[in-house]
Amino acid sequence: MHSAVPFPFQARVRLILAPTNIQLLIERSRQFAAAAFERAAATDSAGVIDDGLWGEFRSCGLAMAAFPEPLGGVGLSAPDRQNELCTVLRLLGGADLSIARLFEGHVNAIALVCRYGTPSQAERLAEDVAGGALSAVWGADDASGLKVVGDGAHTRLEGRKILASGAGFVTRPLVAAKSGDRQFMFLLRLATDHPVDLGGWTAQGMRSSATGTVELTGTSVGEAEAIGGADDFTRQPFFSGGAWRFCAAHLGAMERLVELYRDHLNSRGRGDDPYQLQRVAGCVAAVRTARFWVEEAARRFGDDEAGGEAIVGFANMTRMVTERCALDVIEAVQRGVGLAAFIRPSPLERIGRDLSTYLRQPAPDRAMSEAARAWLQSRTAVGEF
Repeated sequence: MHSAVPFPFQARVRLILAPTNIQLLIERSRQFAAAAFERAAATDSAGVIDDGLWGEFRSCGLAMAAFPEPLGGVGLSAPDRQNELCTVLRLLGGADLSIARLFEGHVNAIALVCRYGTPSQAERLAEDVAGGALSAVWGADDASGLKVVGDGAHTRLEGRKILASGAGFVTRPLVAAKSGDRQFMFLLRLATDHPVDLGGWTAQGMRSSATGTVELTGTSVGEAEAIGGADDFTRQPFFSGGAWRFCAAHLGAMERLVELYRDHLNSRGRGDDPYQLQRVAGCVAAVRTARFWVEEAARRFGDDEAGGEAIVGFANMTRMVTERCALDVIEAVQRGVGLAAFIRPSPLERIGRDLSTYLRQPAPDRAMSEAARAWLQSRTAVGEF
């Protein structure tokens, strides 16, 4: 990560919070999460996150938080801040998974630019985010894929990105595109009226994540847009090891589901039912199990001395554990609450639906098999893996 070069931007950015006060950021994130939770039913119904909520997102410091201190952030994406990032993602996941998804992509994009880009590229992105822009990582392709065509001054993109969250309001996306058999990253600058297609996003949950298709054919790219070198986008352990971040968002949603389940039982005097007690015990155990794995995956991801293969293997295993725990919690809560857990605008219904959708991350079987293979090929005791 480029951190030794002084940034003149530091003198121009208006710091919203003290750059070293990470606890203040977490407290403001908690307050923002409470506001997002209160509006989540309306957000889900409208299918869009309103400008007022995005204003609160920026004013509480979350938009800039992932940047290093010289650029106006608190270094939330830095290796030694992964535990705090995990806390923030849990808070947002328990409030509104669509917001958590967009924030996770925003943080990932900033981390990639700061890790592989030049100081001036990171500075320009920070300046735009301070001015209201949002970033994201758009990696999913259709069968044709996004390609780099032409050469020299006429290099451009050909193709589109699918399943792009934040389509329509993310103006500084980081996209992956292929040139021959090599993959490159480009940090784009899109107009607010850049055409997008959200018509295909009819998923059961995550309605307000604005996930859609973005046509990029004809977009010029050059040295200013190129981030890092060939295949940096999939460089390990950062590519797969960062999966713990969306697991943290899933964990926050699981925690909120179990708390809502407790409130439901207590408000109806059903807490002494032995079958409900069995479900509650299973839910608490599942949430705590997932939390142990997610927090450990975050810690390992930020450990400079941890081996890359071990980080990836543990993150892949964390994906499997988190998914299983989440599915168990969803089933137990829905069985314990009954029909009320399926009726809008109950937060139980919304969170269960969003979580079921967000859990569908790509290639789960491959992640599981690669995690198992990593252990089989190691000499590590299973309890130490």
